[in-house]
Amino acid sequence: MATESYTVTGMTCAHCVNSVSTEIRRIPGVTDVQVDLSSGSVTVTSDQPVDGNAIAGAVDEAGYELAR
Repeated sequence: MATESYTVTGMTCAHCVNSVSTEIRRIPGVTDVQVDLSSGSVTVTSDQPVDGNAIAGAVDEAGYELAR
């Protein structure tokens, strides 16, 4: 198991959280996504490490941006 944390900017509501979570869950190997709306923190748990570019792409697809 691998766990990584990221910060996503632009999320303001529960719909935002759902959109980001849904897109990240589509990445192969991801087993869990936890989003803290107030801090923008996203914790991704997966079977093996996930490429940060895949996370950034999923967040972008949801309409938000991964803080770098």
